Amino acid sequence: MLRRRARTLDVIAVLTLGLVPLSATAEEAPATQANSQTLPSIVVAPVEEKNLVDLVVATGTIKAVEEIYVQPQVEGLQISTLSADVGDEVKEGQVLATLSTDSLVLQKGQLEASRAQSLASVAQLQAQLLEARASADEATSQRNRAVTLNAKGSVSTAAAEQADAAAKSALARLKAAEQGIIAAEAGIKVIDSQLANIELNLTRTEIKTPASGLIATRNAKVGAIASASGQPLFTLIRAGEVELVADVTESDILKIKPGQKATIRVAGASEPLTGSVRLVSPTVDQTTRLGSVRISVDEDAKARAGMYGNAEIVLGEAAGLAVPLSAITADKDGVIVRVVRDGTVHQVKIETGIQDGGFIEVKSGVAKGDEVVAKAGAFVRNGDHVNPVKQAQTQ
Repeated sequence: MLRRRARTLDVIAVLTLGLVPLSATAEEAPATQANSQTLPSIVVAPVEEKNLVDLVVATGTIKAVEEIYVQPQVEGLQISTLSADVGDEVKEGQVLATLSTDSLVLQKGQLEASRAQSLASVAQLQAQLLEARASADEATSQRNRAVTLNAKGSVSTAAAEQADAAAKSALARLKAAEQGIIAAEAGIKVIDSQLANIELNLTRTEIKTPASGLIATRNAKVGAIASASGQPLFTLIRAGEVELVADVTESDILKIKPGQKATIRVAGASEPLTGSVRLVSPTVDQTTRLGSVRISVDEDAKARAGMYGNAEIVLGEAAGLAVPLSAITADKDGVIVRVVRDGTVHQVKIETGIQDGGFIEVKSGVAKGDEVVAKAGAFVRNGDHVNPVKQAQTQ
């Protein structure tokens, strides 16, 4: 009886001090291990603070923001000189090529000769006009006298009629002389306009760039006949500005807005380039279900049109609590995580924010330091007892 009482006191001491007596180790330890092994081991991860960045990755091709075609404004002239080549940076108004002026100079000489001849004709017509006006005045005076004398009976009616006819003929010749001068002066104006056109074409034989930029292609060749209907003589990239024209899915394109920052990587570049979204296409291709996004490149000299590139477009940034993406599940009540406290699973509804890789922002529902079921959350229920294993121990 005394032995049994002493043993009871030993057990009370063990429970109070958290120690296992040597005499009880062989009996009690197997029971404790068996109880631990009956609980499922569940990997848990802590709720921690992180700087999160929500990204959309897009791929595409580097292209010119705006291409400028340089075409001749005079048809049928031969290219005589070239003063620019591919890769040259040119300024607005700079001469890129010149056309032969031989035919235009010849036409100008012919027109100037025609103008001089027309001026001489006008002078001659003006002299004839003076003579016609004098004749008309004399004929009119004779007709007036004949009419007066006919009324007095001194001149026959036939003579009066003859004087009237002579006067009308003289007036008609005067009118014709005046019209001749008007026509000749009009002809001079036509020649003047043709000369002005020749002068304009002579200035256009210097082919100039309409804007500053970088020459991307040159089709012009010395000796070739320039034509405005053919290929452009030069193609310029305005101000050398290039951009990445990338394709994104229809689900992502709604998240992208002009002005959002982007990190661009192109083939051959050791460091990524920076840029920003310039334009978002208002349409999506009905076949591919992709829409285009144009991302301007800050350092144009480090990229070339035609290069393949990809971009990470920053949709949003946040600093706050985050959990692994694998820890969340969705049900009819919303988005939930399973928090493990003292070995017991508690299902908690949360509000999520932006996603960054394998982590997602949690705006409410959990606190820093909470441990959540990192994986296989669908296999445990609210109130289940588990053996939590920290995620670091599984690596």
